[in-house]
Amino acid sequence: MRIITGSKRGMKLLSPKTQDSRPILDRIKESLFSVLYKYDLPEGKTVADVFSGVGSLGLEALSRGANFVTFVDKDPKTIDILKKNISKADFAEKSKVIRANAFKVAAPPDFDQPKYDLVFIDPPYPTTRDVGEDSLLAELLNLLPDQIAPGAIVVVRTHKAVELLDSYGKLQIIERRVWGNMAITILGQKANDK
Repeated sequence: MRIITGSKRGMKLLSPKTQDSRPILDRIKESLFSVLYKYDLPEGKTVADVFSGVGSLGLEALSRGANFVTFVDKDPKTIDILKKNISKADFAEKSKVIRANAFKVAAPPDFDQPKYDLVFIDPPYPTTRDVGEDSLLAELLNLLPDQIAPGAIVVVRTHKAVELLDSYGKLQIIERRVWGNMAITILGQKANDK
């Protein structure tokens, strides 16, 4: 696992020795960021990497010019590795790490911090088997409108067999892509809620 391009191109990321994580493959990460470029992301933007793991998506965003990334994860061992990756990339000044259950807090910005322009949500696959109106994912997505800027994009990674609802509160699906056994669903604010 590495940073693909930008200021830290080629930097290898530290990762856990266990098989519990499912890091995004480099070629899929490159495809995802190619899609995000059409939304003028991530350069110059404020980003949240929710269920960040070791920070692959957030660090890629920083390498590609994001102004600031908030990383949210609850596993202390993973957070230790994440902090080492942030330090190795010299992005400590441009990042914040929150240890929390992301389903309950999403990615609360500091009062003096701009709202997020881009949010990555990469929960464990078992937690996305249910994506209905009363699901954990729906709870999380319903927290986001107060944390995101007008015109923000929310990227949700799930197994390809999982199809999100057309909308969650003030967020609606813009597009969905399938690569291998995973799906990326991109959501934005409904036109009347921007």
